[in-house]
Amino acid sequence: MTLPYGAPITLDQARAVMAAAEAEAIAHDWSMVIAIVGSGSQLVMLHALDQAQHGSVPVAQAKAETAVNFRRPSKIFEDAVASGSLGLRLLGMHNLMPLDGGLPLIVDGRLIGAIGVSGMQSTQDAQVAAAGAAALARAEIGNR
Repeated sequence: MTLPYGAPITLDQARAVMAAAEAEAIAHDWSMVIAIVGSGSQLVMLHALDQAQHGSVPVAQAKAETAVNFRRPSKIFEDAVASGSLGLRLLGMHNLMPLDGGLPLIVDGRLIGAIGVSGMQSTQDAQVAAAGAAALARAEIGNR
């Protein structure tokens, strides 16, 4: 079954996700850009840490949009491109970013948004995104 879309992430939820992602980046002294989009892929929050490269702004947003629009982590597309063959056709698509660092944000089995991170290696971007997603999961468990 396909993961259904839910109501867009709330500002309070986005703040919790952003705080955790920023804390992870700062703990490693990584200058990054962190984007959070709602379930309709609209931008809810964007933070560029000090000295983050300007080119990472649209990349972070595109990773988040990829995760929400395709309802899966952007790493799936990175892996498909890396495998070559038919995966290379993804490079012709203009509506996805085939780089790790974009994760869906899920509450009660519904996709409420996504986080995208850019600025370091894609595995490091993914680590920061995962910290943000994990904070949302912890917050939701605490609210039950």
